Amino acid sequence: MRKLYFLLPGTDGKFACGGLWAELKALNLVQQFCSADVVTYRQREKDKLFIDDLLKEKNLNEVIFVISWGFDVAQLVAKLKQYNVVYHAHSAGYPFRLKASIPIITVSRYTMGFWGEKSPNSLIYYLPNQISDEFKNLGFERDIDVLVQTRKSSEYLINSLIPALQKRCKVLIVNSYVEDLPGLFNRAKVYLYDSAEYWTQQGVSEGFGLQPMEALACGCQVFSSVNGGLADYLDPGFNCYKIAGYSQEYDVQRILRVIESSVAFSLSEEFLAEYRTENIIKRFQVILDELNGFFDHKIQQPSNIKSLTKMRMTKLLAQKIYGKLKKKYFKV
Repeated sequence: MRKLYFLLPGTDGKFACGGLWAELKALNLVQQFCSADVVTYRQREKDKLFIDDLLKEKNLNEVIFVISWGFDVAQLVAKLKQYNVVYHAHSAGYPFRLKASIPIITVSRYTMGFWGEKSPNSLIYYLPNQISDEFKNLGFERDIDVLVQTRKSSEYLINSLIPALQKRCKVLIVNSYVEDLPGLFNRAKVYLYDSAEYWTQQGVSEGFGLQPMEALACGCQVFSSVNGGLADYLDPGFNCYKIAGYSQEYDVQRILRVIESSVAFSLSEEFLAEYRTENIIKRFQVILDELNGFFDHKIQQPSNIKSLTKMRMTKLLAQKIYGKLKKKYFKV
């Protein structure tokens, strides 16, 4: 099996975000059965490989480069065009296209569907993000009525809904890194997450949305938007509530009802099993076996399936229109 190099711009606080943590989690999981390392490409870091140094080495056909940082993908693809590259897609909507020679691993079925349309000739796989085992219902007394993290939150959530709730219940607003997030989710009755506005402004889509899933795993009720990858697992009325539902008053009414309810919420382990370590590792092994076979094949065989370029789409549309006109006027 080929060695994997996970390409990241850097790993310090400057690049800290959900995508970085998810990629480092994926690296830790794959290291349990395969050789894998981090390679940085924007900044040099102590005890880590740097891309320009690595590319001076020989026999790089026996490695796989895993790229994931959406805004850097086009640049990295050009730099690594002669090597084996896999795109680990966390979000959808970036303005680049990929050749069929670059397989795509997606973190949600939503993202898989996006790339299934945009790159129909690429190999595409589904590997959900891991929900660590530490995210579980510990049965704590919940002394926080409403928990919200400001990052990615909508203007409505911060400026309207939260002030209205603060008059009626205990609200904790978090605007910095939390060391013990499982503990915090276990103390909260309700977690609010509204990222649709944020991702629309970014011009890309929510790839997975870890926090609502982690909150659910801890027995915390979730009011959330259902944009992008959130729609993979959120099911309003059954395991969550849709936030920003028609009016602020209606949101407040529903949230207070949940806070005051004596019925404990618990998500089954069967539901969570898809996102737990054991399943992720099993899926990863299958995917990497297939990728190694594909890269062996690529050495011997060039791609020969026509791509859906703009020119080809125009040609297919013209053929379709011509076929309809021919059938209508010439009775063929």
